Amino acid sequence: MKTFVKILKDFPWFLWSGWGSISSVCLFFALWDFGNKYYGDMVLPSPLLTFVTLKELFLDGGFKEDLYLTVFRALKGFGVSLVIGSILGLLAGFFKTASIFSRPIVTILVGVPPIAWIVMAMIWFGFGNGTIAFTVIIASFPIVFAGAMQGSRTIEGKYKEVCDVFKLKWHQKITNLYIPHLISYFFPSYISALGIAWKVVVMAELLGASDGIGVRLGIARSYLDTPTALALVCSMVIVLLFIEYVILEPVKKEVEQWRS
Repeated sequence: MKTFVKILKDFPWFLWSGWGSISSVCLFFALWDFGNKYYGDMVLPSPLLTFVTLKELFLDGGFKEDLYLTVFRALKGFGVSLVIGSILGLLAGFFKTASIFSRPIVTILVGVPPIAWIVMAMIWFGFGNGTIAFTVIIASFPIVFAGAMQGSRTIEGKYKEVCDVFKLKWHQKITNLYIPHLISYFFPSYISALGIAWKVVVMAELLGASDGIGVRLGIARSYLDTPTALALVCSMVIVLLFIEYVILEPVKKEVEQWRS
């Protein structure tokens, strides 16, 4: 509870410290506007036209339902891969036999493109939520697994010896050694896996669903409606940035204070 209160208290300062990121975003919009001036609205709509289109989409109740559905699917698949990948990754890191056994399997999973998993899932599960859930889980699982395994394997023995010398209890070892170290590996892998889940869920909806942002993106492509297509992409990017920088990043800064 104290940690949550501290996060809320420090949140305004966290936003204030983001001027560097804001500058890079402004540069991105400047380059985007330059591209619009060069290629025209047919190829690359201006930022203003894109966000006006996005505003019009939000006034449509159906769009909000599709956005919610896409976000729910991505987070659901990401959550399943987070739990399974973290548990199996920790086991593989702490037990050498499990690590040797699982590494080739994870390499195979990483090597298969998401589009191939979508095609196979469509054959196995047909069109619908089953295909989307399977594809998101199978695409983001290896990232979480690798982060958990690497974190558990890199806990240095000298720190364990220090804990033993000071006769720390098992729960003190967990809170003072294992959790701080593991989290420093978990969070980067979680953020990467979340990004993968976001990309894959839209692709899976585009090819194997009848609703969601991916379907709307396919319709916009059919009508060569570039402003709508770009507005749909922006909506997904905005949601991803909100989750990463407003929700995950403050928590990450709080749990990694031990580094300083």
